[in-house]
Amino acid sequence: MNPSKILIKYGGNAMTNTELQKKIAGQIHLLKLAGHQVVLVHGGGPFINRALEKAAIHSKFIEGQRVTSPEALVEIQKTLIGDVNASLVKTFNNCDVRAVGLSGLDGRMVLVTKKSVQMTLASGEIENLDLGSVGEVIRIDSDLIEIHVRNNFTPIIACIASDMEGNTYNVNADNFAGALAAAMKADFYITLTDVDGLYLDFPDPASILDQVSIKQLQELYGTVIKGGMIPKIQAIEAALNGGLSKALILNGTKPEQLYQFFEENKRIGTSIIH
Repeated sequence: MNPSKILIKYGGNAMTNTELQKKIAGQIHLLKLAGHQVVLVHGGGPFINRALEKAAIHSKFIEGQRVTSPEALVEIQKTLIGDVNASLVKTFNNCDVRAVGLSGLDGRMVLVTKKSVQMTLASGEIENLDLGSVGEVIRIDSDLIEIHVRNNFTPIIACIASDMEGNTYNVNADNFAGALAAAMKADFYITLTDVDGLYLDFPDPASILDQVSIKQLQELYGTVIKGGMIPKIQAIEAALNGGLSKALILNGTKPEQLYQFFEENKRIGTSIIH
């Protein structure tokens, strides 16, 4: 495959296993040797869960989005930037990836506004639900990323950002990554999850959807697409509507799939097209 600009959203169990981290870093190293440019956006759900439990802060989710109180935000920021991001940068550098740790705060790369979720009640009325210190991306300046990529560095980016007034927000990693992929005009937006793709009948491997269009996605919400998969697919839709041509769901616990897809032309995972 021709050299591509690839944004990878990294999360799930592939992040909690140190050996898997090294294998993913190794795959990215191989992709870079083949001429591809790679940017990584990471979440940190399992690490955040542990940090909040330790701080005796209850976690609540609405439509796959973590409700974030001011107290929770303090722990989330420390975990994502001070723990997870620093650890990933160290691991990837040890695998010769030339990683640079960033967050949406750096250079005001990502600006957000306070996010809320609308829910339709049984009565048919629409209720706005407050998610607390959760941000929705409104603007991205990808210059800082482009500078690093052009100089053969691999940005590893934590999904913390601020609004115009400088207030800090937690941003869903999928939403963050999808918006960033569109802004930097990536050739591919890859979501690494804990499954092999979208299943019509999970976990039957024969039911994995090879390719889905945005139009077809609408029929899959509530059945194939539910829970934590909702923000992942919504982020992919936003990225494609923002100008990307192709997104891909791969299994992050099978790191070899990255090289197999880009350099061995194997049909893996679920491709989502406009």
